[in-house]
Amino acid sequence: MATITFFGAALEVTGSCHLLESSSTGRVILDCGMHQGGDAVKRISKDKFEFEASSLDAVILSHAHLDHSGLLPKLVSQGFDGPIYCTAATADLLRIMLNDAFGLYERDMERKNLRLQRKGKRTVKLEYSQKDVDKVMSLCVGVRYRSPREFRTGASVTFHDAGHILGSAIVEVVFEDEGRQKHLVYSGDLGNADSTLMNDPAKLQQADLVLMESTYGNRDHRDMDQTLDQLRDILADTWNRGGSVLIPSFAVGRTQEILFHLGCLQHDGLLDGWKVYLDSPMAIEVTSVYDKWLRLLDDEDVRKLTEVQHKSLVEFLPTLSICITPEESMAINDHHKGVIVIAGSGMCTGGRIRHHMKHRIWRAETTMLFIGFQAQGTLGRNLVDGAEKIRMFGDEFAVKATIETLGGFSAHAGQAALIEWAASFQNSPQFALVHGEPQAMQVLAGKLSQEKQIQCQLPARGEQISF
Repeated sequence: MATITFFGAALEVTGSCHLLESSSTGRVILDCGMHQGGDAVKRISKDKFEFEASSLDAVILSHAHLDHSGLLPKLVSQGFDGPIYCTAATADLLRIMLNDAFGLYERDMERKNLRLQRKGKRTVKLEYSQKDVDKVMSLCVGVRYRSPREFRTGASVTFHDAGHILGSAIVEVVFEDEGRQKHLVYSGDLGNADSTLMNDPAKLQQADLVLMESTYGNRDHRDMDQTLDQLRDILADTWNRGGSVLIPSFAVGRTQEILFHLGCLQHDGLLDGWKVYLDSPMAIEVTSVYDKWLRLLDDEDVRKLTEVQHKSLVEFLPTLSICITPEESMAINDHHKGVIVIAGSGMCTGGRIRHHMKHRIWRAETTMLFIGFQAQGTLGRNLVDGAEKIRMFGDEFAVKATIETLGGFSAHAGQAALIEWAASFQNSPQFALVHGEPQAMQVLAGKLSQEKQIQCQLPARGEQISF
C-alpha cells in the first residue's frame, strides 16, 4: 500500500513537504520548503524534520520558491545524499535563491550571537553551511517537461508545466504497487492563466491521488485587462498627488511580470515622467535567468518583444534603473515624486523595501502596491488588512500611504481555475487539498463537491493517506 504523509503546507500556505512511501518508490519527499516570515534564525531552528533525512531515497522539487525548497540545505546537513529531481530552469533559480537565503540567515545569526555575547550567554550555531548549499546544487538532476525519468525500478517522475514561475512543475509519479500501476499527481503551485510570461498550467487526466494547492480557493482574481486598467489609474492618481509608488515584489516571477507590463505602458506613452528602479540584487540576477528561458514560451508576442526588439526584460523598459549597491538604493530617497520602486521582499518581511517604507509609508502621497499573495502574520498582510501603525527597525510608523492590491498579477490560479484544473481528471481520483489557509481550503472543497462531485480531504500536519 502506498502512503503519503503531510509534513508541511497542511492547513497552511508555507513549508511544503509531503512524504511518499511505497515498495517501488522508496521514501521520497515532494518539496522541502521552509516556513516564511519573521527572523530567519528562529524560523530555520523551528522547522524540524519528522523523519530521518538519511533514510530518504530522493527529493522531487516542484519549483524554486523557498516555501517549497528552502530547507534543502538543512536536509543535506542532516544526512540526505540522494538525487533532487527538478527542471533545469528550477535548478538555475535554486542556486540564486538558496545562496541569497543563506546570506540572510548567516547575517541574522551574526547579529543574534552578538546580542547573546553582550549578555554573557552561549552563542548559537548555524543549522547548515554554505557547503550544504553547494551540495544541494550538486545533487540536482535536471528533467525536461513531459519526459518521464525513472528514479527507481518501476517508478518514474514526469514534470508538466505548472505556469507558476519559471521552471515550475506539476509532478506526476507513476509506480508499481500491489501488482498494479499507480499515479500520484502533485500540483505544486498552479499558475494564473493571465500571466503573460508563463504558459498555462498543463491539465492531466489520470491519477489515483491528487494533491492540489488551494492558495486562492476562496476567490478569483481580476482579469488582466481590468488589472492593467487599475494599474494605470493608480499611477495617474499617485502622480496627481505628487507621490511615488512602492511595489514589494517577489524576486522570482512577480518582478519580471511587472517589469514587462510597465514596459508595455512605457511603449504606449503612459509612463512618461516616471522613474522606475529595480532595487533587488536577487531580482536582477533572476531576471537574467528569465531572459535565458523566455524563448521557450509559447507566446509569440513575448518572444518578439524580448528577443527580436529588445533582447531582455531590462532593455524593454528604457526608464528602468538597476540598483545593486546600498548607495544606489539610498540615492532613490532623493527623489520625492514620480518614482516607482520595485524591491523585495514580496511580503515586506525583510529586504530593501522596508528601508523605502521607512522613508515613505508615513507620507499620504505614497502608494504601496501589492502584486502577490500576503501570508498571515507577515507585515505585508498586516498592511493589506488595514494596519494603521507598523513597527520596523525598533520604531513605530504611521501608515498614511494608500494601500492597493493588484489581484490579477497573482502567480497562483484563482478559484475557478483550480476547479477547472481538478475537473480535468477523468477517472475520479482521491483529492487532498494542500498549500492553503483553512478557510480557503474549506470554501474550495465545498465548491468542488457541489459543482464537480469531487470529494476532498483536508489533511492536517502529520496525517497520512493510503492509496
